[in-house]
Amino acid sequence: MNSHVSDSARNAHIHHRSGTREQMGTRAMFLAAGLAMAAWAPLVPFAKARVEISDGSLGLVLLCLGLGSIVAMPLTGVLASKYGCKAVLMVSSIAVAAILPMLALSNDVLTLALSLAFFGAAIGTLDVAVNIQAVMVEKDSGRNMMSGFHGLFSLGGILGAGGVSLLMQAGLSPLYATLTVSLAVVVLLFASRSGLLAYGNREAEGTPLFVVPKGIVVFIGICCFIVFLGEGAVLDWSALFLITSHGVEPAIAGLGYAAFAVAMTVGRLTGDKIIKTFGSTNVLIFGGVVSAVGFVLAVVSTSQSLAFASFFMVGLGASNIVPVLFTAAGAQTRMPSSLAIAAVTTIGYAGILMGPAAVGGIAQVASLGAALLIIAAGLLFVGLAGAWALKPAKA
Repeated sequence: MNSHVSDSARNAHIHHRSGTREQMGTRAMFLAAGLAMAAWAPLVPFAKARVEISDGSLGLVLLCLGLGSIVAMPLTGVLASKYGCKAVLMVSSIAVAAILPMLALSNDVLTLALSLAFFGAAIGTLDVAVNIQAVMVEKDSGRNMMSGFHGLFSLGGILGAGGVSLLMQAGLSPLYATLTVSLAVVVLLFASRSGLLAYGNREAEGTPLFVVPKGIVVFIGICCFIVFLGEGAVLDWSALFLITSHGVEPAIAGLGYAAFAVAMTVGRLTGDKIIKTFGSTNVLIFGGVVSAVGFVLAVVSTSQSLAFASFFMVGLGASNIVPVLFTAAGAQTRMPSSLAIAAVTTIGYAGILMGPAAVGGIAQVASLGAALLIIAAGLLFVGLAGAWALKPAKA
């Protein structure tokens, strides 16, 4: 008996093909993940003021969120293979709902750091598990669904960041605003539990649980890392940037991320048609250039309205980059597609969870605007390298 083969893989023949119920369950979990993740964005300025730390120190504290995720994410594939996507999604979603209010209660640096570490582990596990389910559900459907799934994550971002901001603007405390989000996550989980897959791996017998990514898979992962780094910068720093650089009121500063999420949602929900019309390479190049220009405008603009619009531009440009890269990862032949997707997801999400700590360090040495300009250069690289990246991925 080969120990590296999962029980789920050995029993693949007993797993039914997923259908509409599983598709709806996958959408609900993407929505819940986006909702919970984005709810943190409007809390950042309040958390910074509550524990009284500098931008550099805040960046180090945010690193705890990424460290928690880095520990949990590589284990998620193994856990899903052993216990199934349903079990992993239920445990991680409940953990996210329980920990989120702690981010609004933490009154010292240590408590905030620990809360972020556990939140990062929970949200990272949820992200990877739902992507594992999404890959199987998409394959069963026989059509491209990944862009739409990720669009639901972005819709969650709108509801999470915008909803928490509006609730606090209406006078609700950060604690009660986060409790509202936690309740929504739990409701989505239990409403969709019948559509969550009881297995996590249907690869043929002999497929290992882990393979070290190489070549084009690593390159695609790095591109995803850069894109997610940009998303993480908007999530963790846009509110503070709008307050300090543009004089936006703290209670509505989270709407910068909401504008980003609206554009991301629109772009992804229309992404399949856009990619079919213009081609993956053109979409990737266009997206990299537009998102880079958006960050530049956020830094150089002197208008609050233009600053909000620039984050909308970043979201619109970046919206379909990751779905295109995920398609390329699935098309490459260097390693099994399921393992390639897992590797790219893990490398990529390290950007959204760990990268913003680097933004804090750059902000401490130079400025927050300088950090955003560096990210803009990275996104431009992703766009211009797209034509080279996609062709080898399909070889």
